[in-house]
Amino acid sequence: MAQPTEHLLDWLRDAHAMEQQAEQMLRAQSGRLEHYPQLKARIDQHLEETLDQQKIVAACIERLGGSTSTVKDLAAKMMAFAQAAGGMTMTDEVVKGAIMSYVFENMEIASYTSLIAAATRCGDAETRAACERILPQEQAMAQWLLEHIPSISTEYLDRSASGQEAKK
Repeated sequence: MAQPTEHLLDWLRDAHAMEQQAEQMLRAQSGRLEHYPQLKARIDQHLEETLDQQKIVAACIERLGGSTSTVKDLAAKMMAFAQAAGGMTMTDEVVKGAIMSYVFENMEIASYTSLIAAATRCGDAETRAACERILPQEQAMAQWLLEHIPSISTEYLDRSASGQEAKK
């Protein structure tokens, strides 16, 4: 039977892989955006947050005597690559990318919420505090996307209707 701290450590490895996937997705989105400067700027800001989050989660894992999972990290990066490659084939890439980013942010919110509960149960105040620092960043990005998806969508429609490149 696994101890609660073993599950916490495993879930932290999952979170690290999730942040690896987020990094790849954000880099791909940012690199392809040409006509949506506000979205690109917010993605670039969140990319920097994501890089910090990776370090924070890795430090929690190491402090608990574990190491990141190469297999999970690689699988997450491969999923991000597949998502980016799929997005390039869509004519409405920017809109679908914004929607998928919102969904991903909410998955991250749920993950860190669970990690906070697990760290509390395990009496790990440092991990709890670390996850409590990350959670508001994920919530802020999700909120930003939710507020801007309508304008991204209408800008896409306007660009497309006027014959301008709209997909990215």
